[in-house]
Amino acid sequence: MIGYVAVGLLGLLTLSIPVGIVLFLLGIGVDTFFSPFPLIRGLGNMVWSASNSATLIAIPFFVLLGEILVRSGIAARTYAALDRWVSWLPGGLVHANVATATMFSATSGSSVATAATVATVAMPQAEKLGYDPKLFSGAIAAGGTLGIMIPPSINLIVYGFLTQSSIPQLFLAGLIPGLGLAVAFMIITAIICSIRPELGGGRRTFPLGQMLRALIDLGPIIVLFALIVGSIYMGWATPTEAAAVGVAGALVIAAAFGGITRNMIVESVLGTVKITSMIMLIVIGASFLNFTLASAGLGRELESFLSGLGLTPLYTILVIVLLYIVLGFFIETLSLMVVTIPIIVPLVVELGYDPIWFGILMIVMIEMALITPPVGLNLYVVQGARKSGSLNEVMLGAIPYVLMMLAMAAALIAFPSIALWLPQVLG
Repeated sequence: MIGYVAVGLLGLLTLSIPVGIVLFLLGIGVDTFFSPFPLIRGLGNMVWSASNSATLIAIPFFVLLGEILVRSGIAARTYAALDRWVSWLPGGLVHANVATATMFSATSGSSVATAATVATVAMPQAEKLGYDPKLFSGAIAAGGTLGIMIPPSINLIVYGFLTQSSIPQLFLAGLIPGLGLAVAFMIITAIICSIRPELGGGRRTFPLGQMLRALIDLGPIIVLFALIVGSIYMGWATPTEAAAVGVAGALVIAAAFGGITRNMIVESVLGTVKITSMIMLIVIGASFLNFTLASAGLGRELESFLSGLGLTPLYTILVIVLLYIVLGFFIETLSLMVVTIPIIVPLVVELGYDPIWFGILMIVMIEMALITPPVGLNLYVVQGARKSGSLNEVMLGAIPYVLMMLAMAAALIAFPSIALWLPQVLG
């Protein structure tokens, strides 16, 4: 049955059918041919149950927060400020791409929104200053993936919802790996540009006065991060309430910088509706598919397959990681999460692993899927912001950062405390 589902999924995706619809069609197919019960009769109740959760209300709030930051010009100010602080490193402005993505990730919650934001403000600078298009674009695509690791993260919210895990603990667990990846991206950039200086453009320095004045433009992102994450860990707000507080804070900051206009509000709301609708369709469709797969016995089949391999828990985890790498080539990332979580996570817990730790390991795999072809969304987002060149350039530029993600995955497996230390200390 696994083979039939995989072939059906890939076949429908190649027809350019929306992912959410594909999941519903697969669920109906599994129900018709494999399930012993006519589950389609309960579809309405299943759709309501999958979407009737206060936790999921955080998603549109975090999306709206990112939309406000982009459309009010706060993101562009952040990029310009970080340019003044990190462009002296080998690689110059490429580091500003990663640093801006890191800071924007701390408020956005979405990797695609983060990549789109940085690409929009950075690409004109690359062409003007003569940077290598491959490395420059690849850094933006990779930096954008931090949006689903550094809290607040929409994907971590979905993971917590599907596994009944603590979302605040997941946020804490993602902080060190997320910042570690950002540092790793900057280190590999500096190494590459030290060996090949022509790839990194010119290193620029700014007067200390300009650098200090630029800190004013970093303030809004820092304040929002403290507002959102701080309110959660002080016990003042749930993740959903903190997201609403973040939106209110973003509106106040945008007004203070003169970025509030009627068109900005309308475009932000419309963008939020579009993105949230896409996410919810995928979550609901995947919930239906997961239910039909469980009824048809896929969980038992997969468990039998893995146990039949006779592997130790460590080697089983490595097989699961390899499975995510392969599936990430072909399946959209949120879909990959919601389809596999109900099947894989119970097996991982049965092996004795912490679900919080595995959630962070899974996010690293999902991040990698965002910048590996042919379905890597961030590659297409960055290419869409470019005015010339081919998608192949973005793919090649992302390769060094894929290697850093593999290194982080290996580090998490070897040293689980990278993810679990903060939840244990502060949880």
